[in-house]
Amino acid sequence: MLLRILLATLVLFNTCCRETQNSQNTAGSPAASPKADARIVSLHEVIKKVEPFFKRMGKPQPADWLTAFHEDGQTFDQWLASAPTLPTSERNKIYVLPLGQFSVQQKKIIRITAGYLEAFYGLAVEELPQRPLNAEFPNVRHSKLMGTRQIKTAYLLGTVLPPLLPADGAALIAFTDQDLYPDETMSYAFGQASLDDRVGIWSLLRLKDPNFERYLRRTIKIATHETGHMFSMKHCIAYECVMSGSNHIGETDRRPLDACPECSAKVWWLSNSDPAERYKTLAEYCLRNGLEQVGREFEKKAAAVK
Repeated sequence: MLLRILLATLVLFNTCCRETQNSQNTAGSPAASPKADARIVSLHEVIKKVEPFFKRMGKPQPADWLTAFHEDGQTFDQWLASAPTLPTSERNKIYVLPLGQFSVQQKKIIRITAGYLEAFYGLAVEELPQRPLNAEFPNVRHSKLMGTRQIKTAYLLGTVLPPLLPADGAALIAFTDQDLYPDETMSYAFGQASLDDRVGIWSLLRLKDPNFERYLRRTIKIATHETGHMFSMKHCIAYECVMSGSNHIGETDRRPLDACPECSAKVWWLSNSDPAERYKTLAEYCLRNGLEQVGREFEKKAAAVK
């Protein structure tokens, strides 16, 4: 079943995907043992240590996500209680698939984004070989407004991508250079995901910016955000967070690349990672790849949670 759409009106992050509860990919109640309880207590202590680094979500500006959509948010404890979809020993990789033709710049962005996902989620990320993207009527149309060839996301999610997900894949993130549309009622979509099939497709076309770092940041944010949905993470309404909804490019650009304390705890849990080591890994990766300010912020967080 295809889940909610990554909106087609200058929306980057509104694939408000309901969490699936696939019994083969769910670890059950994490609080079922004293050891689990102790780890939950420990992570709550880390949450308090990193809270000063994050800005609380203020009153939404005109046209922002929360002016249009009412959401309840999701704390770490609420996420745990939902029996979230988690990686397993059999399905523990994130796959990134370039689908179509890409410029040298876009290939670099996809490569850096794949590495960021690995550092962020603490899971192995493998980039699959680039594949051509061929589609014909009735799965293709022409956008008169933009003058672009558009491909229907349902075709990609239902026919193209599921057979390409390896058996050990927790998720398959596909990027394309082609414009996308979900159905005839919408002018375009940045992308769409099917959590039942654990696959998603996102277009780089409308994220373009003359500033390379801004283009890169936008791509990292969409990949990180949508992967979070694949692990049952809902939109964040408590903090400015990579998991917060976004209703336009300006709002997207305001969001950080990092997850807030509550959402970070979900990542620490699902990856069974040490918070200090994870922040250190993220810092080193960002500093190596031209994201110096973000890297320095991760260094400060690593020091705070040691």
